[in-house]
Amino acid sequence: MRITLSVIKADVGGYVGHSDSHPDVLAKAGDCLSRAKKEGLLVDYHVTKCGDDLELIMTHQQGEDSEKIHKLAWDTFVGCTEVAKKLKLHGAGQDLLSDAFSGNVKGMGPGLSEVEIEERGAETLIVLMADKTSSGAWNMPLYKMFADPFNTIGLVIASNMHAGFDFEVHDVKEHKKITFRAPEEIYDMLVFIGAPSRYMIKAVYHRETKEIAAVSSTQRLALIAGRYVGKDDPVCIVRSQGKFPAVGEILEPFAAPILVEGWMRGSHMGPLMPVSIHDSTPSRFDGPPRVVAVGFQLSGGKLIGPRDMFADKSFNLARHQANEMADLMRRHGPFEPHRLPLEEMEYTTMPEVTKKLEERFTDL
Repeated sequence: MRITLSVIKADVGGYVGHSDSHPDVLAKAGDCLSRAKKEGLLVDYHVTKCGDDLELIMTHQQGEDSEKIHKLAWDTFVGCTEVAKKLKLHGAGQDLLSDAFSGNVKGMGPGLSEVEIEERGAETLIVLMADKTSSGAWNMPLYKMFADPFNTIGLVIASNMHAGFDFEVHDVKEHKKITFRAPEEIYDMLVFIGAPSRYMIKAVYHRETKEIAAVSSTQRLALIAGRYVGKDDPVCIVRSQGKFPAVGEILEPFAAPILVEGWMRGSHMGPLMPVSIHDSTPSRFDGPPRVVAVGFQLSGGKLIGPRDMFADKSFNLARHQANEMADLMRRHGPFEPHRLPLEEMEYTTMPEVTKKLEERFTDL
């Protein structure tokens, strides 16, 4: 059975500030998707949140880039924005960068990750969602899952993974893409994906079967809007088990927090903290950045789950380390490396300050 899994997210209003999602907003989204399921457009759905981001997880048989599915998501976000406005939630509709739907949510603000697959006998899926960070946050975790044998022992001892994986990398500033073969080209690939604000892993494919293994959202809100309107807060779908990494190999990269861009006003580096859905409530300096993971088994397109994967106590140490890293970074205040480098600050209020003071700069 061919089935499409679409994960589409948007910040339609925060409660309180940028820290959480209001239950009424989640309920409204559930009502919208419930109607679509009854009408036969969706096979199944799950509504959840990561911080102040509304996350729509949908299965259907409309294929990728379906106008019907994208319009459903857009209309849901618009309806939820109306709820947010009535409640006077913070930043109501901030990720909706257009007044009218144009056939596809790409380039309109919401984040998108979609995969069309032939459902396996046991189809295991992990959906990763992050708040207060950018799309490039998945680069290191995806590299570890699919190219690092110290993380994924299956690359060494599982014969169906021995051939490795192909990585599709996007240059989001020049709108180009390239595919790297792992393990042969990992050194070349690391030159690029080590700069995650520009080069982002869009998808990963099994080398032998060419089946898609993972797909992420690479939308950059600042590049779309030309100004800071909130961080990208990306999503990622990862297939698991069989010829793909095991569930534990997919989650393992998050056991050691990494520094990602985002946090307060989208202008700081901070640790990516793995948390349960319940704890995805970034409030300290509007952070630190959070990542959640929900797991499903897919059966005839039905989402069997979710399981809240980071609710596991074995990630307690990672959370503790993330808090210590947050302390270390916060000591720098407005100085780099806590504050983002100048190139990334061009989408904040810094250009306005520079313009105001430009006449006061004189030649040396």
